[in-house]
Amino acid sequence: MPPKQRKIAIMGYRSVGKSSLSIQFVEGQFVDSYDPTIENTFVKTTKVNNQEYDLKLVDTAGQDEYSILPTQYSMDIHGYVLVYSITSPKSFEIIQIIYDKLLDMTGKVHVPVVLVGNKKDLHMDRVVTQEEGKRLADSWKAVFLEASAKQNEVTSKKVSS
Repeated sequence: MPPKQRKIAIMGYRSVGKSSLSIQFVEGQFVDSYDPTIENTFVKTTKVNNQEYDLKLVDTAGQDEYSILPTQYSMDIHGYVLVYSITSPKSFEIIQIIYDKLLDMTGKVHVPVVLVGNKKDLHMDRVVTQEEGKRLADSWKAVFLEASAKQNEVTSKKVSS
């Protein structure tokens, strides 16, 4: 059976670690130097439930509350990874604006989303709680994960309401 093609857009405020997560996922390494992304595409083949997928990850430039989302982010996209930093309340606020803009742009009431709270290795600087992230993801019917691109760790926790 040939691999299924899937295109995923990775979005979020600047400096939240979108590129670091992408490179860690695709190449298995952490890139420490921060170079603002224009837009990158990464390709990886992965297997889920015995089905091979050719993933095309579109690592977008950081968005803010004023960015106009290009329409290509709504066309031929199968899902979105929305990233914020657990150390940045601004990035958490922006991710909610991005989600609303995606709904407006796609004209849908629901889009397939994974919400990722990145930089969990910086737990001493945490300002966005895991419960806040989980609550937001639940309101979107999205999967919620916390990650550390640096330590190559991901946790998915069921948080009681």
